[in-house]
Amino acid sequence: AYMILFLLLETGMLGVFLALDLLIFFVFWEIGLVPMYFLINQWGSEKGERVLWGKVKMQARNYASLKFMIYTMAGSLGLLLAIQMLGVLFQTYDLPSLYLKWNALEGTVMGLPVATVKAIAFWAFVVAFAVKVPVWPFHTWLPDAHTEAPTAGSMILAGVLLKLGAYGFLRLVLPLYPAEAQRFAGALAFLAVMAIVFGAFASYGQTDFKRLVAYSSVNHMGIVLLGIAAAAKVGLNNPDVALNLSKNIALNGAVLQMFNHGLSAAGMFFLVGVIYERTHTRNLNDFGGLFPLVPIYGGILLFTSMASLGLPGLNGFVSEFLVVRGAWPILTVYTAIAMLGLLFTGAYILKSIKQVLHGPLNEHWAHGEHRLTEINVREIVVMAPLMVLMLMIGIWPAWILDVINKAVMMLF
Repeated sequence: AYMILFLLLETGMLGVFLALDLLIFFVFWEIGLVPMYFLINQWGSEKGERVLWGKVKMQARNYASLKFMIYTMAGSLGLLLAIQMLGVLFQTYDLPSLYLKWNALEGTVMGLPVATVKAIAFWAFVVAFAVKVPVWPFHTWLPDAHTEAPTAGSMILAGVLLKLGAYGFLRLVLPLYPAEAQRFAGALAFLAVMAIVFGAFASYGQTDFKRLVAYSSVNHMGIVLLGIAAAAKVGLNNPDVALNLSKNIALNGAVLQMFNHGLSAAGMFFLVGVIYERTHTRNLNDFGGLFPLVPIYGGILLFTSMASLGLPGLNGFVSEFLVVRGAWPILTVYTAIAMLGLLFTGAYILKSIKQVLHGPLNEHWAHGEHRLTEINVREIVVMAPLMVLMLMIGIWPAWILDVINKAVMMLF
């Protein structure tokens, strides 16, 4: 059943990426929710419980899976209504046809001015995708879902599932609603900056290792949204060559950041799972000074953490630099604040490394039956491809940026 759910999840995600029909897009969008719900609900952590409304007790994994489903379904409701509205107006859900017809719509629609209808549909799409990314203030389902999900579920959730929201912005929001996106680009940039800054602050305040990594996803996906907001601000057919160049740089960075976050976040969740399997705790205060006991694990954790931090020479730096470089001439103030958020990103990552690997050794893990064992060959084999890609993109990003840039130039 576990593997069947992962295959269903893969089916849903591939369907979203391949769909050229809005209704089929929505069907596959929803298909992806069901297996993740059951993965969290049935294979999540058995520890912990939540008390709702002061009296109702619920197992933590049941609470997390229910919260995940409610948030995403609530966002999807507006998306479905907006898609149905487009279908009624144009008698088609075919995306290429909608790209041509939607922007030429004039007069009144269903008794409302076209501008009002477009704004309503725009925000319906934005909220649905913002919940999935997730963007502040729609992010609160994510830490619970990650914390309670099995390690493999967290890796897929961070590595691929969150990217469906960002893909929705790129594939549907910007091409279908260029005028509305340009008009509300400041609001999107504000949400992006809030995600970057508050995601970093929330991560810094965590004592649960897995929850810290979960909040870091909010922080890193905020960088993706900042690049998208910069592109939205410039618009599709802006005659300014310099602004168009900056837009393309920001979009290249945003797409690459999606890929990079998939590598580093999946790696971090796996490494949290490795240490949890041995210690049965994720409390950062229970660790300390573990580097001498598990030097190979410590080296891999340092490498992956530095990639997540954005150290030059590793993948995170390339995408973050491109987003900041592209967004700076377009959204200067927002980008400047976002760069402060990147400073806080370094703070929470270095703090977590210090608490796990450095400082006084917790003797509990040094002796007897609790003695910590080194990462094994099977686990290294899982991490090796992720680490190779992190390094390859960091020192030679041209091979993947060539692919991304062709898609960006074709769409925008």
